[in-house]
Amino acid sequence: MPVINIDDLTDLDKANMEVTQLKTEVKLERAKVSKCCEEITEYIQGGADEDPLVKGIPEEKNPFKEKGGCVIC
Repeated sequence: MPVINIDDLTDLDKANMEVTQLKTEVKLERAKVSKCCEEITEYIQGGADEDPLVKGIPEEKNPFKEKGGCVIC
């Protein structure tokens, strides 16, 4: 898709682009936030047992564990 410099367009071209964008957005299916929040919560809680940020990483599999101490003389 070519890059369009908005400064080079006429006001009519800008208005046509805006109308096209609005027509695209009006076709999108809307969902209530309360319904989406419930689904997201269920999804997150369903994967919590396998999530390393929630469960933690076992020491033997942790690539970021300290391999040795730092000694300053």
